[in-house]
Amino acid sequence: MNTKLKGTIAQCKAEIVRTIRNKRFVFFSVVMPVAFFFLFTSTMDSGTKVNGTDWATYYLMSMTVYGVVGAGLTSFAQRISKERSQGWIRMLKITPLPSGSYILSKVVAQGLINLAIVLLMFIIGGLGKGIHLSSTVWIESGLWIWIGGFSFMALGTLLGSIKNADAVQVLALMLYMGLSILGGLWFPSASMSSTMQTIAKFTPTYRLGQGAWNLVGGTAIDWNGALILAAYVIVFMLLSTYIMKRQEAI
Repeated sequence: MNTKLKGTIAQCKAEIVRTIRNKRFVFFSVVMPVAFFFLFTSTMDSGTKVNGTDWATYYLMSMTVYGVVGAGLTSFAQRISKERSQGWIRMLKITPLPSGSYILSKVVAQGLINLAIVLLMFIIGGLGKGIHLSSTVWIESGLWIWIGGFSFMALGTLLGSIKNADAVQVLALMLYMGLSILGGLWFPSASMSSTMQTIAKFTPTYRLGQGAWNLVGGTAIDWNGALILAAYVIVFMLLSTYIMKRQEAI
């Protein structure tokens, strides 16, 4: 195997191990979504439906999105920020690793972690709450959440461009909670005022959740939502690239 490829794979494995060992990641991306899922599906009437979808199924999608969003904001962003402030990226430039291996390893590792979160939540929902969906719906909704999760990886990269890791930690947590509530992940946006519902539709959390809610509800994905998520990715990456280049030039 090519030495550079081996180095990239080793870097990817290290990223996965570091993330799994991160207590903040485990709490916000695994413990909280699972706890909220069982809490709010146990306290609501089993016959409750949201837009024609069983509450447990609807909320499973919400909490799966919640976990993926948390992985991008509470661990990915802070890890990048801390490494930049410690000069880790500059040190890697003098190693034999190819220049793109750092970003590639992070994207691949985070993608695998997000996939694990999706699978874990779906298994818990299926076994713990007896949620039954066709294999097609399981796969489609899982892929939608997984692919859409890259938009929050892009937001995490933007936050990571801030070299003050403590500030990133606070800002990431505020965005995580704020976007999750406003986007209808904690409770359906239908329970909000009409003004808040309008605002919610422009948030990436709502659009990521909406695709999964539509799929389990038997309706088609709103491709306007997909375009909005894609626009967020482009904006976040352009801003983060600009900021990082400005920092390197100073």
